[in-house]
Order: sequence, then structure tokens, then C-alpha cells
Amino acid sequence: MHLPEEPETPLAINIVPAIDVIFAILAFFIISTLFLTRSQSLPVNLPEALTAQTQQEKSITVTIQANGEIALNRQSIQRDRLVEELQQQVKSDSDTLVLVNADERVPHGQVVAIMDLLRQIKGVRLAIAVDSP
Repeated sequence: MHLPEEPETPLAINIVPAIDVIFAILAFFIISTLFLTRSQSLPVNLPEALTAQTQQEKSITVTIQANGEIALNRQSIQRDRLVEELQQQVKSDSDTLVLVNADERVPHGQVVAIMDLLRQIKGVRLAIAVDSP
């Protein structure tokens, strides 16, 4: 018995499922890296600035909340104890970055007063946290 030969069809590789899998993996990594960032400050509404720059070095964060409460690295602290606590954390021979993270509703005078206190500590460099648009 003789079977008719089937016509040869070229072998086709469908890459659409592979692209779907790659996009799923990419989405997983993007979403998972969002949870890897560690925030040292309390949640406040930061003002926006067009010329904002990211600071890469390790810093100490001073947060001023909308109600006027002050926190040092997420720990609530009284204003009169702020300088004393910071002096213990800052080594005078090195330039330590202190990030001032003030809510946009905090009066300007209060932010300036806190920054003035911080500038009295040797070895401190100040930066202000803002949101970039």
C-alpha cells in the first residue's frame, strides 16, 4: 500500500508567547523594585522643584510634619533635643548629609529655624527634600 506524501510545510516558530513571558518577568521586576526602596522619613507632602537632584550618599533625615512635630530618622524628638541627638550621630571630621524633609504646609520660618539649629553642628551639610514633577 502506498501512502500519499504530505507536502512539506516550513517549520514556523511563534515568538509571541515568548514576548508575553518576557513582559511578565519585566513587570514582576519593576513592581518588586518599587518595594525595595527604604524611606527614612515620615510621610509628608513635599513641595515640587524643577531643579531637584538625587543625593546618593547615606544621610540623616529630619522630618517636620504639617502639625509641627519633628522626627529624627522616623523617631519623634523634641526640638530642644534635636541638636544633642544629631551631635551624637555626626562625626565632626566627616561631612554628614542631613536631609530636611518638611511638609509644604509647615511655615517657612519654622523650617529656617530648624535649619539654623542644624547648621550649628560641625560636620553637617544640609539638603532639602522636594518632589520632582
